[in-house]
Amino acid sequence: MPLKANPDSLGFMMTETARLLRVAFERRIAEVGLDITPAEARTLVYVAAGEGSRQNVIAERMGVEPMTVCAYLDRLEKLNLIARCPDPNDRRAKNVRTTDEADRMILSVRQQTSELFDQVQVGIEPETRKIFLETLKSIRDNLHLLINDRPLPERHADEAAADGSAAL
Repeated sequence: MPLKANPDSLGFMMTETARLLRVAFERRIAEVGLDITPAEARTLVYVAAGEGSRQNVIAERMGVEPMTVCAYLDRLEKLNLIARCPDPNDRRAKNVRTTDEADRMILSVRQQTSELFDQVQVGIEPETRKIFLETLKSIRDNLHLLINDRPLPERHADEAAADGSAAL
């Protein structure tokens, strides 16, 4: 009998949830009429989160090719929502910053995402939401350590024994 993947495993659930959340975000941004595309909105949020980062760093964090993010940044720059500034440590590189005009757009995107997150968490108690967010932060931090070949925090013995749910 062939092995079957468990669609309720941690890997499947995280991947499917992230995919659905991205679809819902893109649909919402496209429908609300912010005068930027969902991809540009995502890029703007990543620029704001990593204010002053280089284009290649933004692309890496977004999980897209540098040329792709370059096209989004070109459009955002034409709309005066971002500015490319010389990197003081490397004359060839540009750091990307949001402009004052971006604040209004970022606020609109945040409002839309806040409403979306409220909708997707309907029926989940505030304390459970808090625990879930802390858990996601720990998973994210552990993944950063793993991909950077850094040691993970020590595991508790009971965690190791009960950890059969993570397999894809």
